[in-house]
Amino acid sequence: MSLTMMYTCGLRISEALRLHCRDIDSRRMLVCVRNGKGAKDRYVPLPQRTLERLRIHWCQVRPKTWLFPTTDGLTPIHKGTVRQCLAAALAQPDIHKHVTCQTLRHSYATHLLMEQGVELRAIQAMLGHRSPKTTFIYMHLTKRSSMVS
Repeated sequence: MSLTMMYTCGLRISEALRLHCRDIDSRRMLVCVRNGKGAKDRYVPLPQRTLERLRIHWCQVRPKTWLFPTTDGLTPIHKGTVRQCLAAALAQPDIHKHVTCQTLRHSYATHLLMEQGVELRAIQAMLGHRSPKTTFIYMHLTKRSSMVS
């Protein structure tokens, strides 16, 4: 579920793992990312399907504080655990692409730009980028990939 949050909300791995249950605002359909890169807080949209999956996760795990806790519930799961889950998912015989946790975040931004037509300034805010130059990279990557297709 942490991988789903990273992909559908554009979170860094550290941001996803630091999420508390209280950070999910299902009424406003937002996720509060606290103390992201640069020690900044931000809100990102929470897709309905992700909320539905989070509810299933909550019923199965019953987290108290951390949204993605270790078995003892005292700390969040480790980055290595998430990376192992991603590697296991990518070990399917029909998947041949190189994907990292950062790839999920890049895919989120690219989909917002290409498929939903979201403006770069809005994507910048959702990703928590300080400089628009950082977000502008996605526009170049998107143009380059559309030329190759």
